[in-house]
Amino acid sequence: MRKIAHLVNPFLVSDPNDDNAFAQPVTFETMKRARDFAAGTVEVSFYSTQYPEDYPIIPAWLVKTPDLTRSVYDLGAFQKKRKLPLLADILDRLYEASPQAEYLIYSNVDIGLMPHFYLAVDNLIESGYDAFVINRRTIKKYRRLDELPKMYAAIGDWHWGHDCFVYRREVYPQYRLGAICIGTRKVGRVLLWNLIVHARKFRELKHNKHLTFHLGNDPLSKRPEYADYDAHNLAEARRILAELERDYGPFPESHPMQQFPIHDIPFGKIARRDL
Repeated sequence: MRKIAHLVNPFLVSDPNDDNAFAQPVTFETMKRARDFAAGTVEVSFYSTQYPEDYPIIPAWLVKTPDLTRSVYDLGAFQKKRKLPLLADILDRLYEASPQAEYLIYSNVDIGLMPHFYLAVDNLIESGYDAFVINRRTIKKYRRLDELPKMYAAIGDWHWGHDCFVYRREVYPQYRLGAICIGTRKVGRVLLWNLIVHARKFRELKHNKHLTFHLGNDPLSKRPEYADYDAHNLAEARRILAELERDYGPFPESHPMQQFPIHDIPFGKIARRDL
């Protein structure tokens, strides 16, 4: 039976109107249901990374890895404080906590799973894919846990973002993640590049595979006071891409990396912490 370890990064939400206030409980419930659906075929273990203040929202069945001890704010000068974890700190904890797992999954904590999610992941691995990213659908209408059947049934809207990653555990020590932080742009792009260059066979699964969903509209908002976090991640992404090109390139036009260029996005827009 294939062993998979899946980690999320829950965080306490102070604003009850924040999308994450209702999205996280839905995510937790769908993870449990998907694990139960795959029982007997796939052995799934659940983990969390967190700061100490996030404990109240974390279900007891999520195994807590050691608390995060720093954020990107500790590494530079930023106009306003945002306690955004480093992606490497999160994924290091997943790697260290799951020595028996063959494959690791990291997904944003606002990403709900369809009941057949882990069976589909197992089937893709069995088909030869050893790294893949699963794109989501966005559902804007439902929020409550008792509406979960409707969430499963909803077609939703296409979304371009990358927020659910599956990869072989054994290659993770080779990943280049620098000081990329979650909660602003380029974090998904950098992790995606690492999946691609270290994979024997990579695949991007588009939204029409109906494997994950996200609640809410999740718009980018103009937050110029947070532009320096954008700038930080973009600078890190450029540096990491240069390292990957040096050590694994050049990447010809047919290479999967060519599908995901860096695309410098103008600053002044900021995604929430869950991107």
